[in-house]
Amino acid sequence: TLFAALDAAEPQIAAALGSEDFAGAMSAMAALRAPIDAFFDAVQVNVENAVIRRNRLNLLSRIRHICLQAADLTRVEG
Repeated sequence: TLFAALDAAEPQIAAALGSEDFAGAMSAMAALRAPIDAFFDAVQVNVENAVIRRNRLNLLSRIRHICLQAADLTRVEG
């Protein structure tokens, strides 16, 4: 699941960034692509149930937080 993938990747990314291994951090982030793709293929985020919607939005917020630790995505154009 995406949740499990984030739990596994987050400490790897933090450790890589802590040792200034930016390639390692990006590699660990790249491993999240398949779980993220699967999430969006199988899950509707904005559902009527507010609790489920909030949980799914919080999961997406975790992805954003992880990515912002490693890169300033505001500088990406296109």
